[in-house]
Amino acid sequence: MPLLSVEGLGIDFGGLRAVNDVGFGVEPGEIVSVIGPNGAGKTTLFNMISGAYRPARGKVSLDGEAVTGMAPNQLAERGLSRTFQNLQIFQKMSVLENVMTGRHLKARGSLVADLFSTPASRRRTAEARTVASGLLARVGLDRAADQQASSLSYGALKRLEIARALALEPRILLLDEPAAGCNAVETEEIDHLIADVAKSGVAILLVEHDMKMVMRISSHIVVLDRGEKIAEGKPEKVSRDPKVIEAYLGVQEGSGHALG
Repeated sequence: MPLLSVEGLGIDFGGLRAVNDVGFGVEPGEIVSVIGPNGAGKTTLFNMISGAYRPARGKVSLDGEAVTGMAPNQLAERGLSRTFQNLQIFQKMSVLENVMTGRHLKARGSLVADLFSTPASRRRTAEARTVASGLLARVGLDRAADQQASSLSYGALKRLEIARALALEPRILLLDEPAAGCNAVETEEIDHLIADVAKSGVAILLVEHDMKMVMRISSHIVVLDRGEKIAEGKPEKVSRDPKVIEAYLGVQEGSGHALG
């Protein structure tokens, strides 16, 4: 059974079917990429899976438990974490503090204990600092721990957001365009980081426009066009699928083209 299972998922906006009858699964340690032209419904699909939108149709299951429509915090408690297309970084906080916020969401304690800095509260803070420091080393930002987040390059901020998502100790990580706006060197760093996270057993669900990156790191690819799933499979198969090529390039079947 897949760790994440999506069955017949759909949602409508103003009478228009934004996503319709989409299904797939993600196994532990697998990198599944969702691709498609602009407006295909990729981020809308992510929003339904991660609890930002309530689906009109279909079912989302996490490790066999139905979680359709659960709030993001409930999903986080069950091991689902995500990053966003637009950075959600606390620019005036330190790099370390940004990652610690993710850890505190996992290890929430009593508000009174935190206000009065009880021994339990201090232990939680020390534990969060230790975990955050380790995650910064993992994403290559340990030397920047005490810097203000606003001082980092764009690519480093993308890695910082992944580190914060990992502070929740997710079993499945949803990454919404993690390399968007990055140069070739930054994209390669994120590429290696995602592969490393997957090797640790975390399931990865990825939306990304960089087709070379997608083809390089994906175990499995799901292709959307106008809210419908038009193809899925291994990268080699998907890159030569006539429906996929036509959706991206407007090329008719039998042209001999391939993506990537």
